[in-house]
Amino acid sequence: MSQHHPRPESVPATVTVFASPTSWIESDAVAQCHQVAALDGMVHVAGMPDLHPGKGAPIGAAMTSTVLYPFLVGSDIGCGIAVFPLRLKRVVPEKLAARFPDLDRALDPERDADDPAWAVVAGDMPAGHVEGLGTVGRGNHFVELARVGTVFEPEHARRLGLAEGDVVLVVHSGSRGLGERILRAHTEVHGAGPTPDPAGYLAMHDAAVRWGSLNRRLLAARVAHALGAEPTEPVVDQCHNLVEVRDGGYLHRKGAAPGDGRDVLVAGTRGTPSYLVAAHAGPDANHSVAHGAGRKMSRADALRRGRAKHTVEELRRTPVGSLVVCGDRQLLFEEAPTAYKRIEQVIGDLVDHGMATPVATTVPLVTYKTPEPGTAGRRDRRDHRRGRGRS
Repeated sequence: MSQHHPRPESVPATVTVFASPTSWIESDAVAQCHQVAALDGMVHVAGMPDLHPGKGAPIGAAMTSTVLYPFLVGSDIGCGIAVFPLRLKRVVPEKLAARFPDLDRALDPERDADDPAWAVVAGDMPAGHVEGLGTVGRGNHFVELARVGTVFEPEHARRLGLAEGDVVLVVHSGSRGLGERILRAHTEVHGAGPTPDPAGYLAMHDAAVRWGSLNRRLLAARVAHALGAEPTEPVVDQCHNLVEVRDGGYLHRKGAAPGDGRDVLVAGTRGTPSYLVAAHAGPDANHSVAHGAGRKMSRADALRRGRAKHTVEELRRTPVGSLVVCGDRQLLFEEAPTAYKRIEQVIGDLVDHGMATPVATTVPLVTYKTPEPGTAGRRDRRDHRRGRGRS
């Protein structure tokens, strides 16, 4: 059953957390949901089964109100997950891991004008923003080479052009500095309050959402060329940090993916499968579903506990046998699979509440976080001098 939290007399909005009693949901995260529900104009707060505390607002929540609160979307406007089919002749994770380009190095329109990844860019750059183009970012962002594992709904998977054993690229990234700039411009004047100019904010917000989607395509194209494959269009690309105008109000999603008839990749960890689901969440869930496993440890706790249990080398090979490309040792610990909730529990809760149907799993082969020092950067520059993105 969903955990419904009745509203106190002074709180105008309802709060429902879509998690089973056996799911681990921090009380701080539920408390944040009620804090949001107490804001002026709030109507309903839906917590997803991956709900966890965030900075000032819960992550893994969809929140409807009659006024627009930019801080409920946060700074990484447009963050989302896309899935790109990839045709490779041979899949040897060790060799492919060594060929990933340096995705900390941004593409420059002038310096990298001949980079083949630019072919995926059509038309003007959203908001004219070029800073950070083609970079993945830090935190929980990643680019992952994965294999389609168990297929639960063969016909649905076939419509997406996917079958068991296929190789895909999973890209999780957002609008980089653009979203942060938009939020900062608001908070410097209005703090955590609503925007007095919803139309103006939405225009900038929508540009950041488009930029995030474009950047995921650029990232996928850079990796595809480096691995000797042709870039493809995504079969799934859903943003989970955004606001949309719906039924005359504003539906804010922070770490929650659109669940109204969309296909969504609910990310596991680098050491577990992810789940491609057909989402069909209703109004009680604010038409939204979970976006991932959800953290169960803070970064500080993950770092402290991880260093006590694991070596850096142990974390470069995951429980499913995949490889991790990450030159940032601290990030290796902060993003360890044990820092996250069980993805199977999150998916089970979505299924039990009638919010989604699993279509297939993707199993990691290589997860890219940051370049290894002295390798990817040199290779990336060498390939660029040759005027090519692959060897």
